[in-house]
Amino acid sequence: MENILITRMTEKDITEIAELDKKCFTVSWSEKSFRDELQNKLAVYFTAKKDGKCVGYAGFWNVSGEGGITNIAVLPECRRRGIGTALLSELIREADILKLDILTLEVRKSNIEAQGLYKSFGFDIIGERKRYYRDNGEDAWIMTKTLAPGEE
Repeated sequence: MENILITRMTEKDITEIAELDKKCFTVSWSEKSFRDELQNKLAVYFTAKKDGKCVGYAGFWNVSGEGGITNIAVLPECRRRGIGTALLSELIREADILKLDILTLEVRKSNIEAQGLYKSFGFDIIGERKRYYRDNGEDAWIMTKTLAPGEE
């Protein structure tokens, strides 16, 4: 993996992260959405930086002992370099620190690459959400990973 620094997302990252989000998703979050997330006591977000520039981010909500992963995003030109792996590792580490029981996420059925990443970390498909994605009505797989005490 390249020299990537994973840190907690801060207010200073928001403009850059919102721009990154537009490059990664057809329905992206606004700067206000990210600001709201930073104020949300249930939300945990990390950024991946290369040479001081945000190249990815990931986060989850901690609700009743479960982590709901909201997004994992890496700039298209920076993919397949271990950045998504590093971000997901950090989410799992943080979930372990918080003593969460499970991590859950939704992923497009067509996003085989992301599914492979999640499966490599022990996520399993447990169900589906019909017409989950607003941009094109695509279905999503629901994937979960059960966390054991002390697991990373």
